[in-house]
Amino acid sequence: MITIAIDGPAAAGKGTLSRRIAEEYGFHHLDTGLTYRATAKALLDAGLPLDDEAVAEKMARDVELAGLDRSMLSAHAIGEAASKIAVMPAVRRALVEAQRGFSLKEPGTVLDGRDIGTVVCPDATVKLYVTASPEVRAKRRYDEVIAGGGAADYAAIFKDVRKRDERDMGRADSPLRPAEDAHLLDTSEMGIEAAFQAAKALIDAALKKI
Repeated sequence: MITIAIDGPAAAGKGTLSRRIAEEYGFHHLDTGLTYRATAKALLDAGLPLDDEAVAEKMARDVELAGLDRSMLSAHAIGEAASKIAVMPAVRRALVEAQRGFSLKEPGTVLDGRDIGTVVCPDATVKLYVTASPEVRAKRRYDEVIAGGGAADYAAIFKDVRKRDERDMGRADSPLRPAEDAHLLDTSEMGIEAAFQAAKALIDAALKKI
């Protein structure tokens, strides 16, 4: 059984890369960030508070990993709510348990998130840490919104990216950081195809050693 762990900050390209890698190798894919968003959406839909850890944990244990809809869960309000519950240790424990269960699927899995290589799957076959400069990541998110027909403010998006980084890297429970044995992939100067080929080379090299 093979597990590929992909971590990195917001808008570094790890989601697109993870889906492409899963498709290439015929593996199951899980965007673990969506598990937090699904929990947050369940709380919002039920009109429940976002600061009650026991209630949030119960919702987290009921999340169905097979039915996560990326487009539905990508709303900004859901993301903001998700970042509030993601700092709760009980919620993280519940979702990490579910994510670990997912990682055992045959013939292999690709999980992307913030703490896959360090916490969820510390024994993953391959670990990648995908990053890019905050300026590049903000520009990508800006371009994404504009391409989708929305209105965007680059300065506001850049501020949001920095705020997310501080929150992810500064939290006490499972902070965002590269695992010691992770391969660093900086996509600041790379398109998705170049990033995919770089990742594939690292994965292929690791798989040959098994």
